[in-house]
Amino acid sequence: MNLQNNKKYQNDLKEYANIHLEWKKLNKKTIMISGATGLVGRYLIDLIMYKNIIQGFKIRLIAIGRNKKKMQSLFKEYRENEFFEILEQDVKEKINFTEKIDYMIHLASNTYPNQYVTDPIGTIMTNVWGTYNLLDYGTHNGLKKFIFISSFEVYGKLTTKKKIEEHDFGKIDTTILRSCYPESKRVSESMCIAFSEQLKIPTTIIRLSRVFGPTMNMNSTLSINELIKNGLNNEDIILKSKGNQLYSFNYVGDAVTAILFGLIYGKDKEAYNVSDEKFNIQLKEFAKIIAKKTKTNVKFELPTEIEQKGFSNSTMTILNSEKLNNLGWKVINKNIKYRIEETLDILKNK
Repeated sequence: MNLQNNKKYQNDLKEYANIHLEWKKLNKKTIMISGATGLVGRYLIDLIMYKNIIQGFKIRLIAIGRNKKKMQSLFKEYRENEFFEILEQDVKEKINFTEKIDYMIHLASNTYPNQYVTDPIGTIMTNVWGTYNLLDYGTHNGLKKFIFISSFEVYGKLTTKKKIEEHDFGKIDTTILRSCYPESKRVSESMCIAFSEQLKIPTTIIRLSRVFGPTMNMNSTLSINELIKNGLNNEDIILKSKGNQLYSFNYVGDAVTAILFGLIYGKDKEAYNVSDEKFNIQLKEFAKIIAKKTKTNVKFELPTEIEQKGFSNSTMTILNSEKLNNLGWKVINKNIKYRIEETLDILKNK
């Protein structure tokens, strides 16, 4: 999917490239990014390369992914750029790189519900062993700060009706197969704290909500990806539940700037939620926005057995992002309806 020639997408990057952030602290630094071809990783790379190409910065990126051909295709505009390098690497294996780096942003993870069911071992190992391998590499190669991208999933099942703060934790039933994802994310967070405390690698944890945006993988089995894919195909928007779940969502541009705020301003051994009131919405309302934009209908179906095993049983996950707001982060002043419609427009005209 070529987004580089999409005017709306480029305008989106421009808007986020001009947020109030001390970008100069990243200039002439080297940043290693795992999970480069994912929803968040791809946008993060495009945003930083926009700063390099359009605004004259010199931020060197090392993009890690398991599929070199896929990376070469997605980032073909940067292949001859001196500040961009592709590293084909499965983070479950020892990192095959020898150069010094300044910062590392660890995004690589199995994030699709069907992967939790069909590849639970790979899900656990990508999170836990991948985090270890990257931190171990950084320990020997001058790493100044490690950013671990975590998830709202670490909070487990909470009975509270209040917004979830960073030290609120509920039950995760480890005998349920899909628990491979949240439980391994929890262990990975603990790995970060251990490396910081024992080996003095400063780490900051960023806990994202449900993320959407134009860099989404339309082959994903995540519910919001499926809803958007239905709309793009002018099909009925299919919900596999009543849609009453109340969630915090993140537009990918806001998620990426939250990561950058964590990189520049985040405290060592601290976790930060990413959310905003304007992006708290019921799943069925999310679906209705898509349906109205694409002139389709919302319909309800029972999930398959595999889908059911991969689904979260959470009915409300609203995050409190006061800690991140206190660092200066905030979403650009646009609501979720605008961002959903913008995502559809960009994907439709890719």
